[in-house]
Amino acid sequence: MILSPLSSLFLAASLATVPFALAQVQSDQSATRPLPDVPTLMHEVEQHQRASEAIQKDYLYHEVATVQDNDKKTETREYDVFWLNGVEVHKLTRKNGRNLTDDEKKKENERIDKEVAKAQERKSKAQAKGQETDSHGHEEITVSRFLSLGSFANPRRVQLVGRDTIAIDYIGDPKAKTRNRSEDFVRNLAGTIWVDEEDRTITRLEGHFVNSFKIGAGLVMNIKKDTSFLVEQRKINGEVWLPSRIEGQGAARVMLFVSLNGSIHITDSDYRKFKATSTILPGVATVNDPSAPESTTPQPVGATSAAPQ
Repeated sequence: MILSPLSSLFLAASLATVPFALAQVQSDQSATRPLPDVPTLMHEVEQHQRASEAIQKDYLYHEVATVQDNDKKTETREYDVFWLNGVEVHKLTRKNGRNLTDDEKKKENERIDKEVAKAQERKSKAQAKGQETDSHGHEEITVSRFLSLGSFANPRRVQLVGRDTIAIDYIGDPKAKTRNRSEDFVRNLAGTIWVDEEDRTITRLEGHFVNSFKIGAGLVMNIKKDTSFLVEQRKINGEVWLPSRIEGQGAARVMLFVSLNGSIHITDSDYRKFKATSTILPGVATVNDPSAPESTTPQPVGATSAAPQ
């Protein structure tokens, strides 16, 4: 994603007279190249994701989340997102366009310190049991479990931001036996996953919940049918894929952490490499703010136009 959208348009115009036949041959070859085995591909994605975390921990980026409820009331929050002692954290920096007060900053720092401590404690307990967890110490759902809770189907090769990408549909099985609360979440999902063919990384997710469901009588989790979401990532500095856009629509509540009754729009930008010099204020080592597309629209291989890089 080196080029800005405007630069891409100029480049496309300047290349209009170069050998289109060669590009068409390359697209045809891409379209006829055998698709990878889906279970094998998804296991490779899982391995690459774990390996890439070491690079993700070197980055800080800025996140803006705008939530609008069904009464059209809007709230905007801004965060710095970075890794601290092996835990990914979101540090609130602004609310509805204003900076935090000194008291709010103190409370946010205390919240993050507690969050990191609890996450490390959960991870230590899980590691003692030989369990795989995410950065917050919550049990991860492996590809093998995804296959047990539903199925991947209809793989096809498309172009996404100028890169060969494998799109795969997923449908959960609401009757599948689950082992924890997170698996209840997965078996009620349906959607599409886009995997960058070269990097074996998920670059886009679209999905919705096929049924309404509750966990703990709705106190732990309560999600309404047809609640939908979109997640996109982009490649930064040619070395790591990081979030760029998240959208959601519907009604969902997860304990006290997530409450949605309308829509949410999240954008990520200003990606910087850093080294943490304190628990809350990371010292920025280098700055690189690559341009990014407003959105990415998947296109079948062989299409004459492509989304800008």
